[in-house]
Amino acid sequence: MHQQARRLRPGQRAQLFVHDIVTGADTLVAESESLLFEAPNWTPDGDWLLVNGDGLLQRVPATGGDPEPLEVPGLPLLNNDHVLSPDGRTAYVSGFDGHLHAVDLATRTHRRVSNDRGPDFVHFLHGVSPDDRLLAYIGMDLLPHGGARTNIYTVPTAGGPDAQLTDDDAPDDGSEFTSDGQWLWFNSERGSHEPGHAQLFRMRPDGSDVEQLTHDERVNWFPHLSPDGSRVVYVSFPPGTLGHPADLDVVIRLLELDDAGAVSGSGRDLVHLFGGQGTINVPSWAPDSRRYAYVAYPLS
Repeated sequence: MHQQARRLRPGQRAQLFVHDIVTGADTLVAESESLLFEAPNWTPDGDWLLVNGDGLLQRVPATGGDPEPLEVPGLPLLNNDHVLSPDGRTAYVSGFDGHLHAVDLATRTHRRVSNDRGPDFVHFLHGVSPDDRLLAYIGMDLLPHGGARTNIYTVPTAGGPDAQLTDDDAPDDGSEFTSDGQWLWFNSERGSHEPGHAQLFRMRPDGSDVEQLTHDERVNWFPHLSPDGSRVVYVSFPPGTLGHPADLDVVIRLLELDDAGAVSGSGRDLVHLFGGQGTINVPSWAPDSRRYAYVAYPLS
């Protein structure tokens, strides 16, 4: 894999915010004019936010401060797809080598989790089951004449055979477990015949009972389930957006869920910002299910 970590454009900043969905308040936690950091996770103890920047894991105090790189000897450079184990001891990450790795945060050691599926298959991590036994990832098949095909897979965190959950030509992404482990939420273009119309879906962890959950004109990506199972936040791109590009005016939206985990009512806008890729790619809820973290990329 020949990839490089993203960089800020001239005059651009990366800003890490915490948003309180009850008060509507945004708190600026970290800001940089030199480091493009992305995709915040919140540690289960509520003390830290984990992001990536310059191809490295970085941590930021949840109360505010500068990103601190977490050096892991021998670990490949990373993209912005990473999740924390339920106990917060392990960071599961996607490397620019195309594989998934488990990082022990206490010892700063790592092991590869994913299987070798050939040089034209790339793993992008998005979810971990609440019992810490399965990772949900997007498998990207790079096609011989250009382009790619993406589907949803799981693989045991301890290593073992993959399970392919979807098998179609519609782009799928953002697969994430609910807090009870009964569903996987994801975004997909399977509900439209035209490209650039991703919506949110859910299915059982065996790939059955696929259900479309949003039905609007915008392009909806990366659903993140709150720890108490009552809410979902996601990033919504302008109509017709292809993929999940950087540097667009986007909206972070909220869905309320009922006791059965189904969508209750219509969604509402929480934050309008300049961002997209990197803003909220990974699970970013606080343990209290009231706050979540996101990244904006304003241009001066």
